[in-house]
Amino acid sequence: MLKHLNETDVLPGRVAVIGGAGFVGGAVVGSLRKEGVAVASIGRSDVDLLATDAADKLAGLLEPGDTVVFVSAMAPVRNVVMLRDNMTIVANVIEALRAKAPAHLINVSSDAVYRDVLYPMSESAAAEPASLHGAMHLAREVALAAELDVPLGIIRPTLIYGASDPHNGYGPNRFMRLAIANEEIRLFGEGEERRDHVLVDDVADLIRRMVLHRSTGVINAATGSVHAFRDIVETVVRLSGSSSAIVGQARQGAMPHNGYRPFDPANVARAFPDFRFTSLEEGLKKTLASGMRDA
Repeated sequence: MLKHLNETDVLPGRVAVIGGAGFVGGAVVGSLRKEGVAVASIGRSDVDLLATDAADKLAGLLEPGDTVVFVSAMAPVRNVVMLRDNMTIVANVIEALRAKAPAHLINVSSDAVYRDVLYPMSESAAAEPASLHGAMHLAREVALAAELDVPLGIIRPTLIYGASDPHNGYGPNRFMRLAIANEEIRLFGEGEERRDHVLVDDVADLIRRMVLHRSTGVINAATGSVHAFRDIVETVVRLSGSSSAIVGQARQGAMPHNGYRPFDPANVARAFPDFRFTSLEEGLKKTLASGMRDA
């Protein structure tokens, strides 16, 4: 759960977004600038976080007292080389932050840190990742907390979708791209597994609120509603007016997360009583209206 060090909204002097050129980072930068916050967006063109001089270069881009939002990650983590590289990134970020003493740090993690359960999980659920991707995010959370003496807020989004997503993974973004092109959309099995999907704008808004309240602790970014992938495809086809065929196909391997991964969003409501998640249908409408970035 979150603890607010600022009882009301307080604009920080400056926010540095590490990974500000990416999908989530870009949305965070836009949300903060719309609020009137001074933002330094730090992307790969500014510093290669895997380079041997990354810590020094990053430190040169930061200012003492910055609020820092750490988004950069190589994801999803598919092998131990990617795991190693992500830990190199966080080691360089820690060294840079130690040199600049930020006022507040927000780490963008993932719901992959949790094990699978049969009931809606909250922030108090056991962090027992079953994947390298989840292990990476949990290790980075632990490393940041152990190595830095700074107020730390952690946000763990579930599956994120939105128009600027450069990836083409199985889910709403791929479905929308295929529907716009009137191409066949293939489901794993019959698309019966149910997952929670959150609009990138909502994730960015939660981070903006954490910045202004100088929040510490852990919060999930999950709507509390789960939808079967087949239902999502059918909604996308209906909203887009597409002629795409929807085709089931035999699964290769077990159904992820036993086909059901729900969340309890009660702590989001407690932390930010006036915040409302965008419904999936409204989020899909908004994303389709914005156009889809080529993957």
